[in-house]
Amino acid sequence: MTSTDTPAHDGAAGSAEVPHGTGAPDPDELRVRVAAEALARVTAQLSRTLPAEQVITDRQRLRTYECDGLAQYKVVPGLVVLARDADDVATAVRACAEHQVPFVARGSGTGLSGGALPRAEGVLVVMSQMRQIREIDAADQRAVVDPGVINLALTRATTPDGYYFAPDPSSQSVCSIGGNVAENSGGAHCLKYGFTTNHVTGLDLVTPSGELVELGGKAPDPPGYDLLGALVGSEGTLGIVTEVTVRLTRLPEEVQTVLAGFRSTDDAGAATSAIIAAGVIPAAIEMMDALAIEAAEKAVACGYPAGAGAVLVIELDGAAADVAGELAEVLRHCEANGAFETRIAADDVERALIWKGRKSAFAAVGRISPDYIVQDGVIPRTALPQVLRQIAELSAERGVRVANVFHAGDGNLHPLVLFDDAEEGAAERAEEVAGGILELCIANGGSITGEHGVGSDKARYMPKMFTEEDLDTMQAVRCAFDPDNISNPGKVFPTPRLCGERPGRRQGAHPLQEAGLAEVF
Repeated sequence: MTSTDTPAHDGAAGSAEVPHGTGAPDPDELRVRVAAEALARVTAQLSRTLPAEQVITDRQRLRTYECDGLAQYKVVPGLVVLARDADDVATAVRACAEHQVPFVARGSGTGLSGGALPRAEGVLVVMSQMRQIREIDAADQRAVVDPGVINLALTRATTPDGYYFAPDPSSQSVCSIGGNVAENSGGAHCLKYGFTTNHVTGLDLVTPSGELVELGGKAPDPPGYDLLGALVGSEGTLGIVTEVTVRLTRLPEEVQTVLAGFRSTDDAGAATSAIIAAGVIPAAIEMMDALAIEAAEKAVACGYPAGAGAVLVIELDGAAADVAGELAEVLRHCEANGAFETRIAADDVERALIWKGRKSAFAAVGRISPDYIVQDGVIPRTALPQVLRQIAELSAERGVRVANVFHAGDGNLHPLVLFDDAEEGAAERAEEVAGGILELCIANGGSITGEHGVGSDKARYMPKMFTEEDLDTMQAVRCAFDPDNISNPGKVFPTPRLCGERPGRRQGAHPLQEAGLAEVF
């Protein structure tokens, strides 16, 4: 390659001359050099157009952003841009598009699938400073917010008007609305109220070419193709959301929270199925097994029933008369299926204490294990007893403890795979168990993710759930938005196909595989 004063052609980062008489350059070295030169051009360009405090190049500061909530994957980003508004986002994305540099959006960094994992040769666009609630329209039950607005902050802002934002991930006190949109987050109350996609009516988006577009608005169900549906849950692969219009939910007249203790997860699962079969749809039905209860007690002293092999946290809400009838049904089905203790929260303080054990479960396992993997899979609700037994068998076979915490009402499992990274081979065994749990979910008619996303962590399992034709179709949608594959590349799909390639079974090695940019699973 010639000296660095001979750049790649305008708008691309992939051409370089080869000096005469030296032979072909090493492909990996060439790829790294071209990428570094492209990133340097983007860095120089953004340093000129954005305030200095918004462009981070110092390696120690860059390391702050090397991972999201899934700390097993770490990459120091090549450049970080702290966006303050949609124009900043568009400026950063246009520079990346011009020089074919990959970019990744990041909110609060609470994701658990490596969806916000940076690129070493790319730009990380951080949205956490975009935290303005732009409008609360109580009359139309809508709010317009920046993507960095914290989930719980929106509920607190709308409560005085008698409303709240229904999606409530366990991390709602720190996670951002933009991240909820990217992952289609749910939370404990998604059984009755649905996921983020059910509460988004409009989005402002910076496309991978840097164009600012508006989709939807305050009105429900806009005509035409469901682009909102494609974007919610797309994990940042179709562009960067810069504003969100959400549906607000009226605060219920009555709320009742029940804590029920069972001897086994089988009994608790049977009670769950009986409640749903009776036509009762609680706002939430959450289950924790004995190991998860042990961790929660050590962390927050939640006072769950002593000796319980499993507990259910069941919350009912709505009109007072309806809740009273549903409460009687819930108590009857719990007792009929072996509940040895049931408690009804007498006030908001008791309700908060019951939920505190469940909401703290992920962090609480740090009290009983130095390291853990949070997994996320979905199964049919009726398969709960069978799958939990299979998880226990897998756990015993590999000598790896698993604490089960999950949304029992819709079969969304969140097994916590415990290990000690200081122990030789422990991390590898934990990864095997975590992967085995996903395979159990698929085998039982379920999915590899319910609300945490695919990200970097689960891409290799996508071919186990989808055919090659399915994946080709998904890639066609992605390529329609991002033909240059620069918007959060390498996520969701196991082998990123170049846009414009002919679909179908490939013979021989993929060009990206040969270049070291993709892996075949």
